[in-house]
Amino acid sequence: MVSRRGFLAGMAATGALIPGASWADLGNPAFLAAARDAKGRFALCGLTAKAQIAFRVDLPGRGHAAAAHPTRAEAVAFARRPGTFALVMDCAGGRVVQRLEAPRGRHFYGHGAYLQDGDVLVTTENDYATGAGVLGIWDARRNYARIGEIPTGGIGPHEVIRLPGSQTLVVANGGIRTHPDSDRAKLNLDDMHPSLVYIDDGRITQTVTLAPELAHASIRHISARSDGTVAAALQWEGEPERVVPLLMLHKLGQAPHLRMAGDADQRALQGYAGSVSFSGDGAQVAITGPRGGAAHIFDPDAEDGPTIMRRMDICGVARAGGGLAFTDGMGGVICPGHAAVHDLAWDNHLVSL
Repeated sequence: MVSRRGFLAGMAATGALIPGASWADLGNPAFLAAARDAKGRFALCGLTAKAQIAFRVDLPGRGHAAAAHPTRAEAVAFARRPGTFALVMDCAGGRVVQRLEAPRGRHFYGHGAYLQDGDVLVTTENDYATGAGVLGIWDARRNYARIGEIPTGGIGPHEVIRLPGSQTLVVANGGIRTHPDSDRAKLNLDDMHPSLVYIDDGRITQTVTLAPELAHASIRHISARSDGTVAAALQWEGEPERVVPLLMLHKLGQAPHLRMAGDADQRALQGYAGSVSFSGDGAQVAITGPRGGAAHIFDPDAEDGPTIMRRMDICGVARAGGGLAFTDGMGGVICPGHAAVHDLAWDNHLVSL
């Protein structure tokens, strides 16, 4: 294990890379999204705030999500879990510049995040011999050299984000154990322990769990508002006939708060929230339900039910200006004031730049 101070101190002696193209050099695209085209080829695309494609970089296989460098036109595209590689993409040059291999005995979970103005990349990983979750730490200034790892205190860490205005990490431990030899099989559904954890300086400062009757609600995807409020999208792995909340809100030091729609609209989601995001102004938070063909958009500061946007196979959601943007598996991109349909099937997630 290495603390944040430890790995940042070690980086102090390294020299920065020569700056590459910036996102501004690409016309300031607003989002990244993985996709599959009509010929079955996979790609990572940049999208504009007007729902148009700004660039495309081909991928060797299906992508899940990406981590966008805060300044350079560079992104790390992650394979779907349980993938063992991630690709560093030169988005300006349209090429893969480096392949990151998970250490022996590890696999990635499809997400990562940059810290320290892009100097450090953290990745969610599984030690599949023990089932323990870890955050891998990579030095982006030294060709993504692996420099350490931090335990996440749970099984199946899926997404990691940074709390705005801090270096505190938030990790969604989905609670589900997987192994590359078992493809995407879920190996411990009878003994799930999902959690939301906060990590500062390499130490877990708070662990959040749900009531025992919701132990089969896997905490998968997360988003954070500027005031530190975290939203988590849940995926229900329990009895299919049960109708359970799929949105959790939490703030450090407080108890989790669950939100849901009325019975019929909640049941229509089929226990699955695919993505989650606060709006740019923080006044809304949305979860997407691709199985139910709907996005539920809540006021996070009120107890009202959600506004429901119905759209087939909707899954990607991200902040867009002051509002929200969405993508679907039918090629649709919906941004504030703009919409388009492309000859692509967008994958699960939309990443704001």
